[in-house]
Amino acid sequence: MPRPYIEKLPYCPDSSLPMLERYLDESIPFAWHHHPEYELTLTLNSTGQRFVGDHVGDYSHGDLVLVGPNLPHTWSSRAKVNEAQPHVALVVWFRQSWIDGFIGGAVELNPIRRLFGRAAAGLSFGTDIGNALRERFESLFATDPATRLITVLGILLDLAERTHARTLSSVALPATGDSRSRIDRVLRHLHQDYVRPVRIGRLAEIAALSESGLHRMFVKHTRTTVSAYVARLRIGEACARLSGTDQPIARIAADVGYDNLANFNRQFRALRGMTPRDYRSSFRT
Repeated sequence: MPRPYIEKLPYCPDSSLPMLERYLDESIPFAWHHHPEYELTLTLNSTGQRFVGDHVGDYSHGDLVLVGPNLPHTWSSRAKVNEAQPHVALVVWFRQSWIDGFIGGAVELNPIRRLFGRAAAGLSFGTDIGNALRERFESLFATDPATRLITVLGILLDLAERTHARTLSSVALPATGDSRSRIDRVLRHLHQDYVRPVRIGRLAEIAALSESGLHRMFVKHTRTTVSAYVARLRIGEACARLSGTDQPIARIAADVGYDNLANFNRQFRALRGMTPRDYRSSFRT
């Protein structure tokens, strides 16, 4: 399986919100990818596994998730709920410029701005909410752009009230513009290159800090160390490969950054509570 690829969004000249409706007869394929936009996805008539950052979990009909920017993610189906109907994925993307300009320019929409602030690591709203919003979601693809925008704002305001939405990943990337802070630069470097050996000196250069200053900044913003953060990224990708491919475990370990298989097994057990082989077997069952 290749590293997460950057997805380019569909272009719509008369709308500020890229959208996509997917109807898939065979399956929702495993496609580990990321992009700089936030993504709101409603999945219907489908069951399987959902991967967001280092989160791995089951999903079912009505799954509704808001994924943060540049956070690798994918869905991989196991079965349909109704075999006579296709798997369905309804997707809306939100650019940071739209959030800063449109949402940020209206104090009435502050709840939506806070919603996106909570979503950097992914938010799951549950199937009850997903099914309750289904008709409004489906209407987005059968109406004019102005009505669509109003409907999207209504959906987002509804979701902003769901304060008990579950955070999915333990890792996230802050959404920023061109003027990136020190921690943003370090996190982006790690997310793009976490399979390579981590060099603290290089990270300190990127942050324009001493190594001790880098450590303090990193712990302050992420509440963990660089090595622990990278381990979660690596094991998260390993989980995706173990459940979504038949690649040998030794190859997966090497591909996600572990030269030593025993070390990979120890790290995996520490974070997932089982061996990589048992983890794979649980999905096969």
